[in-house]
Amino acid sequence: MSGAAERWAEKGKRPSITAVDRTPVPDADVCVIGAGPAGAIVSDRLAANGHSVVVLDAGPRFDPADRIDRQERAIRPYYGRPDVWDGDPERDAYASSGDRGYPLNHARVKGVGGSTLHWQGMVMRLHEDDFNAASERGVGVDWPIDYADLRPYYAAAERELGVSGASDNPYAPPREEPHPMPAFEPSYSDSLFAEACKELGIDMHSVPNARNSEHYDAQDRSACVGYGTCQPVCPSGAKYDATVHIDRAEERGATVIDRAAVQRLEHGPDGERVRAAEYVTPDGETHRQEADAVVVACGGVETPRLLLLSESDRYPDGLANSSGLVGRYFMDHLFAGTGGLLEEPTRQNHVGFLTSESHQFYDEADAETAPFKLEFFNYAGPSPVELALSGESWGDDLLGELRDAYGNNIAMGALVGQLPTEESYVGLDRDRTDVHGNPVPDVHWSIDDRALETIDRVNAIQKSILEELGAEITWQVDAESTGPAYHHMGTTRMGQDPAESVVDPDLRTHDLENCWIVGSSVFPTGGAMNPTLTIAALALRAADAIDSALGDP
Repeated sequence: MSGAAERWAEKGKRPSITAVDRTPVPDADVCVIGAGPAGAIVSDRLAANGHSVVVLDAGPRFDPADRIDRQERAIRPYYGRPDVWDGDPERDAYASSGDRGYPLNHARVKGVGGSTLHWQGMVMRLHEDDFNAASERGVGVDWPIDYADLRPYYAAAERELGVSGASDNPYAPPREEPHPMPAFEPSYSDSLFAEACKELGIDMHSVPNARNSEHYDAQDRSACVGYGTCQPVCPSGAKYDATVHIDRAEERGATVIDRAAVQRLEHGPDGERVRAAEYVTPDGETHRQEADAVVVACGGVETPRLLLLSESDRYPDGLANSSGLVGRYFMDHLFAGTGGLLEEPTRQNHVGFLTSESHQFYDEADAETAPFKLEFFNYAGPSPVELALSGESWGDDLLGELRDAYGNNIAMGALVGQLPTEESYVGLDRDRTDVHGNPVPDVHWSIDDRALETIDRVNAIQKSILEELGAEITWQVDAESTGPAYHHMGTTRMGQDPAESVVDPDLRTHDLENCWIVGSSVFPTGGAMNPTLTIAALALRAADAIDSALGDP
């Protein structure tokens, strides 16, 4: 066992499931529902300020010592992606009723740490115009806060996550200090792309990553050791995941209860405050966790579902839903990609994450063109392990097939932003229930024409770069075949007007004075940047507001 694995094994010594006390915590100041990055960061910050915090998560607590086994599971073709983190189709049942099917379970993890357990780890700040889409681009809506309001929290979030990056992106918004760690060096295939991009006048720059390019003293986490399986599992712990903040919150006195599936939120007789979160444990017991403040941090799908399930005589359309907008304006980022083959080695799959990108075209977004960023892949084509495990040949025949099929693939990707529309939403499918008898979430995903037309432009740019390289283009993800990046945004949007939003600029619900929502569900628009850094920045900002509302512990 490697030194990194030994450290994770030591860290992972947890009580057995049957020994865990899942009864409510008396006299809790704060109940946080969801142990992903938003809930974990809020919990850690409030516990550090002396508040009594209890965290409820519907999924299990994974043993860090099992990550090597999960890595092996990830590289074997027999297992699908949900299998790596013990996805359960019955427990995680959902419906998809939109024009385009939405594979919700393909890229979500239910458990302590949430989807940061298997994310890729890219962390960019939204651009300034992303906060003012209506004013600057003529479409969408403006956020009730702007980049300047979030800028100090972005810096704090980069320190909290541990970000490796460089100030080499001329298109990025202004920043106040360097990233906590230096950026990863460009890969070999980046150097090939750089030659073509130089000829075409396209700028490349480094990708900020929430993984350690060196030992990160602030969290005693090791540098990346190059396993290359970053998505869906980092065995070394060099890539950030939310267990970092969950563990630290516990050290500061917080209580974390896993396998505590919250069924509904109960409000008081006046309907102005949440009184308790009702949850079910694996032994079938139902409990009520009371707290002075409740923070809902269940993600862009489960957060609106929980609010809709918490209907009452006072709130017949669901809790915090006087606007009728809970679940509305569901957004994701669209993927656009182009790939092919070169007649030379490209050294793919040595690096399991992105090291170069381009924001050059991002701020050209307007009413007709959506924002987008270009990505230069380091993992195009199959890996030798994947080919060997799925092949039927042996010995020299297998070696020859590996040499023919591996090593000369090259590809680009892109994220494209979509507009928020009421026709894209998360609702309840009352004809299908989960293991607890509750209606499952129904993801009704629709895509606007602006985003689809922008994909055409992205594909043209990608094709021009690959053709400049001399590549034979063999595939393309276009407007017809596009799919989601699994960034669930927009279903409890923030705003000043209670009739047009669910939460205020401090992420407190308009309807309930002691209930906050944190996560990407509060995004009024989504831009085209990976959302986790903005989730973390907003969580830190909300934690300050909650701390102020609670007063001295």
